[in-house]
Amino acid sequence: MMYDQSRAQQPPDKQPGSAGRRAPGPEPLLAADERADITQRLHHALNTFAHSPLEALEEAETAFDEAAARLMSALTERRHDLHAGWHGQDPKTQGEELRHALRQYSEITQRLLRM
Repeated sequence: MMYDQSRAQQPPDKQPGSAGRRAPGPEPLLAADERADITQRLHHALNTFAHSPLEALEEAETAFDEAAARLMSALTERRHDLHAGWHGQDPKTQGEELRHALRQYSEITQRLLRM
């Protein structure tokens, strides 16, 4: 196991397992309100299918299209931010920042492949 200098330098209240720490795992690509909006529209489509199937299908298709567009926008923004963070860095002096960027690319790509 490797020594994590940044973790070792954190104050005691920031150590793993302390209250207020964010749950482990990747950050969601879409904000909670965006996810809730799309989920609500999809549930509405599912609940109205029996009474108006074509309208329900159109609403579900619109929710799908909106989710895909928002995900694509979030991925494009994430890629831009990642690229800006490492592009032009000197690998000899910025090794840790470059390693962090590589881990972020790897994590987001693996998440996409699991979809």
